[in-house]
Amino acid sequence: MLHSPDFAQIGPPALAHKDLLFLFEHFPTPGVDAVAAAQAVIEQPNTLESLLESSYVYEAMSDRSALWIDISPKLYFNVLLRRSLPGRRDGAERRTIHYLANLLGLFVSADRLHQIQEGSGEAAYDYLVDLMHAAAAADAERRFLVISHIGNYALFLAGLCAPWIEHRYRYFKRPLTLDYYCSMSRTHFASAAKHDLSETFGLRTVFAQLALRFDYYRGGLERMSGQLH
Repeated sequence: MLHSPDFAQIGPPALAHKDLLFLFEHFPTPGVDAVAAAQAVIEQPNTLESLLESSYVYEAMSDRSALWIDISPKLYFNVLLRRSLPGRRDGAERRTIHYLANLLGLFVSADRLHQIQEGSGEAAYDYLVDLMHAAAAADAERRFLVISHIGNYALFLAGLCAPWIEHRYRYFKRPLTLDYYCSMSRTHFASAAKHDLSETFGLRTVFAQLALRFDYYRGGLERMSGQLH
């Protein structure tokens, strides 16, 4: 039986000690009991959601006088995504943001970006057409992993690498437009949402969100990319 894939994370991030330290070292109210505050974050998800949305956390992360910020990628991307996605925070959107933050945390590794699943030991996939061939030849379980990865990979490129795609198309006559990557991602998220395993791993609503509101989430990733430079 297929174990839960590493990308199937839709709940609040399990914060590392260094993340909790960062959150409460920069808390705007002095005298906070860090131990009690950390326990509140663990026990009450709404507390964490409020912290992730707060201005003080974003400003502390954006402090250019700090030479190094020791936080996990999951916390970093969870905060930045909220600044880049101005929508109403219902449950479906919060789960989708958590999903994307976890995905970006995985994809900071170039090796993982080009793998269908971590630790698979298979060759890297650099091109979407090769992934489509892999999906066509796969059994049901593997097909779910492949089409999910196509959605994830194409969204990553269309969101964070949009200027690069447009530049290559315009000046180097590459055949693939931004619309191609958008269509590939949207279509494969829709297919993944219909797969039985999307229900098994709690991803059906998230994949449906990413398909139906693709432009919203892609645009958020592109705006977030602008903040990174």
